[in-house]
Amino acid sequence: MSESVAGLGEDFVDAWPRIVRALAATTGSVDDAQEYAAEAVARAVARAGDEPPLGSLAAWCIAVGKRAWIDDRRRAATEQRHVQRVAAELTTLGEAEAPGGASADDPLASTALDDRLALLFVACDPALTEQARLVLALRLVCGLDVPRIAAHLGVQPSAAAARLTRAKRALAEARGRFHVPEAPERRVRLPVVLASVAGMFTVAHRDVLDPQTPFDDLGRQSLSIADALVAEYPDDPEVRGLRAVIRLGLARRPGRLDADGAAVPLDEVDRRRWDRRLIEAGLDDAAAAAERGDGRFVLEAAIAGLHSSAPSFAATDWNRVVDFYRALERVWGAPSVTVARLAAELHRALLAPPSGERTARLRHVEGELRALAEGSAPYAAIDARLALADLDWRTGRRAEASARYAELAGLVPTEPVRRFCLARAGAAG
Repeated sequence: MSESVAGLGEDFVDAWPRIVRALAATTGSVDDAQEYAAEAVARAVARAGDEPPLGSLAAWCIAVGKRAWIDDRRRAATEQRHVQRVAAELTTLGEAEAPGGASADDPLASTALDDRLALLFVACDPALTEQARLVLALRLVCGLDVPRIAAHLGVQPSAAAARLTRAKRALAEARGRFHVPEAPERRVRLPVVLASVAGMFTVAHRDVLDPQTPFDDLGRQSLSIADALVAEYPDDPEVRGLRAVIRLGLARRPGRLDADGAAVPLDEVDRRRWDRRLIEAGLDDAAAAAERGDGRFVLEAAIAGLHSSAPSFAATDWNRVVDFYRALERVWGAPSVTVARLAAELHRALLAPPSGERTARLRHVEGELRALAEGSAPYAAIDARLALADLDWRTGRRAEASARYAELAGLVPTEPVRRFCLARAGAAG
């Protein structure tokens, strides 16, 4: 890849939502908007480095996409009357929005709502399923293609493509022509938007431990969207809580991999590598959220704050972590939350002095983890198996640990975690 093409990466991440939003407003269709946006960006990449420079990538691509759409409409004989109207719009477009600059009369240019948020509020329609909303968000807001979406979700490209098609069809059937919901409806959809942004960050936190380009860094993209949400809803505790979770997660990303690219377990992480400035900002958000609410993201922020502020793994306040997880289970009872609570109980018990009570507690936790490993959602089941392998490892049952880690190496969806499992399997054997 040439330097000029590679240089479009960060500009593309910023420009894609604006391009899609503008073209969706023009065409009335999210599906068409994506097609024309992709065509325009492909043209931009093809001429990267040419003279004169593109100027504003977003404005250039919007103009090119609109003209391509108008050209296609012209060729559609069955829509001749519509062609006459849009042909007149082409003249106005040519005068008001030249490549390299934004239209002074562009209605989107005067809209205060961030383009990424506008697309999220469209994608996060209550008529869609959670998976459909996440797939649409990854495609519309982040601009990820189908293979990247499939890789991030741990599914086959054909399955990701089918989900995307169904999501767009369902959205079109539910709402018809593309439009951004007004402020009252956006407030209604806000919890769904927050859940989708959290889903994006979960994908990043699990699967993209060492992003190589802005295209791949869903974590930073999630933080940027969270910043825009805080600007729009500064006093909402769940919004502040979500940004705290993302800030604190990103702050702890350094140190998650060793020199060989293998994932590092929590009790072995070098905390000196963490981003202290980002931790302080995240703790500020967590404190502000806790003052106003006690919902899902407020509680997740509190848990992340305890992990981020502890001087060491052993010095973590595991009693409070477990208590917060129990509260979170009552608010948002996802299987992954239960596994996380059990893992925290495991850490607490293993750090306690040997006793009959400690042994009984470990047996109880092990039993619950076994049940989740055998009959829970895929991600939660893998997390439960990882916790069981960790229990075997730390209690000296190395043969059992080796077998578990060897099996997990074929199940975990990410290469760094697979390398960690293989290393533990080899060391335990």
